[in-house]
Amino acid sequence: MPWSRSSSAVCAEGDAVAIYFLNMKMFGRAGGSSAVSAVAYRAGERIRDERTGRTYDHSDRRDVMHKEIVLPSRFTHEEMAWARDRASLWNTAESTETRRNARVAREYLVALPVELSSWQRLDLVQGFSRELTDRYGFAIDFAIHAPRDLPGSDPRNFHAHLLATTREITPEGLGAKTTLDMSDLNRGKLGMKPAIHELLHVRERWAIVTNEALREAHVAARIDHRSLEAQGIDREPHHIPRAAFEMERHGYRSVVAERMREEYAMRLHARLEKAAAVKPQSLEDIRRQARENWLRMRQSRLQAAESAPAKPTDSGRDDDLTH
Repeated sequence: MPWSRSSSAVCAEGDAVAIYFLNMKMFGRAGGSSAVSAVAYRAGERIRDERTGRTYDHSDRRDVMHKEIVLPSRFTHEEMAWARDRASLWNTAESTETRRNARVAREYLVALPVELSSWQRLDLVQGFSRELTDRYGFAIDFAIHAPRDLPGSDPRNFHAHLLATTREITPEGLGAKTTLDMSDLNRGKLGMKPAIHELLHVRERWAIVTNEALREAHVAARIDHRSLEAQGIDREPHHIPRAAFEMERHGYRSVVAERMREEYAMRLHARLEKAAAVKPQSLEDIRRQARENWLRMRQSRLQAAESAPAKPTDSGRDDDLTH
């Protein structure tokens, strides 16, 4: 199941200029998905899936700006030709798994700042991929895509797909499952927190490294991985799922998108009505209300003390809430 969250970015003056987006999802046997198919589509290549015998040909794609396989830093001087070849890497990933419900790959989909140049975006993705591979020991095969040249497409939609193996990379082949793919029980035995903490870490790190890249490029925009509420922004979140958006973009009616817009409008209307019903208080009103609250609290405590049975005096205790 996809795991994602987006929030606005702000410049120094507070104007929204960009969107934070990081989505994580799995590719596995249970869902009938193929890692070979996924990487062929994202890289824009023709690759044969040796396990199923199917060939996936997406070599006609023209929006792939860069594609690259990143291994952990400790293998920089290792040849490891099998892992640096796209077809070999992902066919190995597929053949290594034998369980019917095995998870073969994990994908991080990230939005790239349009304010950066193509080389700056590449440096950002390369650095983030290296950080992840060094932390988890897996291989990452990433592809940077340019916005699609289609009617209705957003010309700012630069993004990257980071496809990671679920097993650690070794010079001889794929090894044990990464710590990300361990159960929380097994992680606990190793003194590690539940896996959700790793997802939160990755979300925060993407915001940090992206903001560092923006700062180095002398761009005022910043992104924030936190929710609107956590940022202190009093605004209703609104997001149309990608599938529904694509249906409307191609001229079809999406009941899901229409329902979500209606629900958003209702929430916004209710919020505005609630705000309008709140009467501004003067300083004297606030003081009077605070005194009344204090008197009610004091009276209730006195009544509770009178009805309670007598207790021996404890001269060593000084609890001013009882006086």
